[in-house]
Amino acid sequence: MIIAVDGPTASGKGTIAMALAKHFGLPHLDTGLLYRAVGRQVELIGGDADNGENALAACEFPEGLLSDDILRSESTGSLASRVSVHPAVRQALYERQRAFATQSGGAVLDGRDIGTVIAPEAEVKLFVTASVQARAHRRHAEMLGRGLSVRLEDIEADLARRDARDMNRADAPLKPAPDALLFDTTSFSREQAIEAAIEVVQGMLR
Repeated sequence: MIIAVDGPTASGKGTIAMALAKHFGLPHLDTGLLYRAVGRQVELIGGDADNGENALAACEFPEGLLSDDILRSESTGSLASRVSVHPAVRQALYERQRAFATQSGGAVLDGRDIGTVIAPEAEVKLFVTASVQARAHRRHAEMLGRGLSVRLEDIEADLARRDARDMNRADAPLKPAPDALLFDTTSFSREQAIEAAIEVVQGMLR
């Protein structure tokens, strides 16, 4: 069984995907982390995230980079959004994601094009969303919890920019698959979103 969980930044898709993987006993891949690693690698090699050749070269990032906490930073997230617009980068990471999705026994993947590009045959497709304001508050609280000083209005503006870039890119834009279930977490707490998502998926599998 393949479970595809898509949605914009800070919608709760990662939390939901991890919970579903645990509940159903499936391996989980946060595909956004791959793009964050590419974005960070571009920075490390002194390249330009908006340059396709620089971004493609950064796809050869060292595996150890995936465990670096800096990948979770807002600045790296912005770089990830920028490198993800390059078709060559998406193609370079496609096979890696596809292999994970089609492994024996199934998997849970979260990202922005899982249900539309990476695993269109997934038995379960969720498109997790929430208002920009709710997502900004969540990310702001997360950053403060890490001891980082960030302004709520800056996070909200950055999320809006990333949404526009992700939704309007020519290659694999962020959008729900035609058969995906829209799952709005705006008014949910973390625990409520997880509980509701598990219940929804169980209902889809009956």
